[in-house]
Parts: sequence; C-alpha cells; structure tokens
Amino acid sequence: MAATLSLEPAGRSCWDEPLSISVRGLAPEQPVTLRAALRDERGALFRSHARYRADPHGELDLARAPALGGSFAGLEPMGLLWAMEPDRPFWRLIKRDVQTPFVVELEVLDGHEPDGGRLLARAVHERHFMAPGVRRVPVREGRVRATLFLPPGEGPFPGIIDVYGVGGGLLEYRASLMASHGFATLALAFYDFEDLPKDFNIVEVDYFEEAVCYMLQHPKVKGPDIGLLGLSLGADICLTMASFLKNVSATVSINGSAFSGNRHIHYQQTTIPPLGHDLRRAKVAFSGILDIVDIRNDPVGGCENPGMIPIEQAKGPILFIAGQDDHCWRSELYAQIASERLQARRKERPQSGHLEMHRPLERHLICDIWRDTDNLCLTGT
Repeated sequence: MAATLSLEPAGRSCWDEPLSISVRGLAPEQPVTLRAALRDERGALFRSHARYRADPHGELDLARAPALGGSFAGLEPMGLLWAMEPDRPFWRLIKRDVQTPFVVELEVLDGHEPDGGRLLARAVHERHFMAPGVRRVPVREGRVRATLFLPPGEGPFPGIIDVYGVGGGLLEYRASLMASHGFATLALAFYDFEDLPKDFNIVEVDYFEEAVCYMLQHPKVKGPDIGLLGLSLGADICLTMASFLKNVSATVSINGSAFSGNRHIHYQQTTIPPLGHDLRRAKVAFSGILDIVDIRNDPVGGCENPGMIPIEQAKGPILFIAGQDDHCWRSELYAQIASERLQARRKERPQSGHLEMHRPLERHLICDIWRDTDNLCLTGT
C-alpha cells in the first residue's frame, strides 16, 4: 500500500491554528524523514526536517510520535512549522501581505537521510492570515495611518491596538490573526509609512491618543475601553499609552522595557528622558551579528529611576512577556523592574512564571489577558 500524508484541517488553515500531521501506509517500524518548506514573498526559502519511525502498524502521528532528531527532537506535533530556518543567513520570516497565504510543502522520505531518501508522499497546505469573514479596512483618519481588522459578524467587538517596534512601516499579520478570535484589531503605523515621519525621534503620545479615539468612536468597536498589544519599542509605547491615557483596559508588553530607550516621551506637560546608550559597549558575536545587549545605560536605581514610564498609573492589568535570549536589551531584567514598581506603587503582588514559547502560543496568551484581573509578569524563552 502506498504511503499517504494526511493533514487536518485539509488544504488550508490559519497560521496560528494547530495542524495535525500523520502518515499511513508505511511498513512496520519503517524509518522516515519528514520535510517542510515554504518561500516567503521575497523568494527566500525556509526549511525544516525531522526523523521518525513508524509504529508496528505502519502509521505515524506527530501528535504521539517523538522526533528522533533533525531540526528538533522530542514530541513536537507542529515542529516542522515552527522549526523552519532560512537558507539566507539571519533572514526573518515576515508576512507582508496578509491577504495571501504562505504555501507549505510537506514531504515524506524513506530512511533518515533528509536529502537522499526516496519520496514516499507529498502534500501542499496553505497557511492563511485572514480567517473566512475577517474584513480588512485601511485607515487614513486624521493623522492615523493603520489597518483595522474586523471579525466576522455584526459586532460590536472588543478592540485592540497592535503596535510594532523599530523598523517602521505597517505590519498586519498579528492583527489579522487576532481578528479571527473575535477582536477588532488596529495595526497601527507610527513612522516610515506613507506620509508619516521617516524617522522616529520622540514619542509623541498625542498621535497614539488619536488612534485610541478612532477606535472608541468606531461603530464596530465595543467601548468604553480597548486593549493594547506591543512588541519591543511598540511595547514601551503601549505601556506609555496605558499610563497616560484613559480607556485602556489591559496591556500586553512583549520584550518591552518600561523605559524610554533612546527617545524622549512627551505628553502634555510631561516629558520622560531616555536612558541613553553607549555604542562602544557593543560586541560582535561568534556568528558575526552585532550584540547590542550591553549598550543601554541600564537603570541603576531600579524601579525608582526617573526615566521609567509610570506604569502604576495604568488602570488595567499588564502582561509582561520577556524573552530570556533577547540580545537587543535585557528584557527579563526590565520585566522584573516593572513588576517591582507595580508591587511597590500599587501594593499588589504580580504573578510570574516561565515557559518555552513557540509562536502559536503567543495568540493564546494575548487573548487570555483581556479576561484576567491581576498584574502578570510572564517570562519565557
């Protein structure tokens, strides 16, 4: 009997949706290698592989069978997807057009040689970033430059503003996925996009306040509050918004610092100075990449540093997700300092925990925070 490669859901699924992978029609205990590959929108190839052994019935289910080596090892049902690495060194997988899918090719090869075995089965699967019924609405309202993603249905829906970090432009792939889980999500640009400033030299909170007002006035957004989601510099912007603006119910900070790094933060009569940095402390890692984790003037005074964002003023819960292998800045240290400040100023004891986080988990953590009631500090690898 010929081997067959089965995927569930078949044909297509959302990028953050679990994908079940199984093989049938193998010989009992047959050694095989599974490979996955996709090309991004600029033609860069991403690949992964893992070695497996069929069970006594000639079947293989990645939800029950541990990988014996390759790009990963152990029981990882979706390892073939999260472990894909680029052929181009240091190339990052980014979805730039959420209206088209990534096309993933999966193959089953005989034996444990990833490039030399006989092809036994093959399947093609589309991984989409917009679930059926999700609506994409470009926003050019006043100064606000953004894209609003609306879930299927009449609404109104709980609202979220999603802010990315250094690099500028407008990235939509996280906001589009959040919309499929019932959130009206605004992917917000703040520099180097259309007529926005080319450079970002000062955090003018007024611009982000305008985005909050846009969301709260939208007929499809359920008030009176919204949530904030930010990454890196975007996380610090979200923490600033939560500290100074009304109508923020909860905030998720992914690798934020709760400090102003290299830019002044300005809102009305308040200015928060940057920590500053010294490029002479940069190092070149063995891989050839510049390691800048030491260049910032890390706070000596901890949670009492005058350059810290006054996060204790935020009225809603805050979830800190801090990568322990972040070589841009000391995310775990900053999350701890932020937690200490919240505990000292709010008289609350934050919860904390550790986990090994692959990208599909990010969405579950984010969706849960708006139903929570406590301040959280969650650190992960």
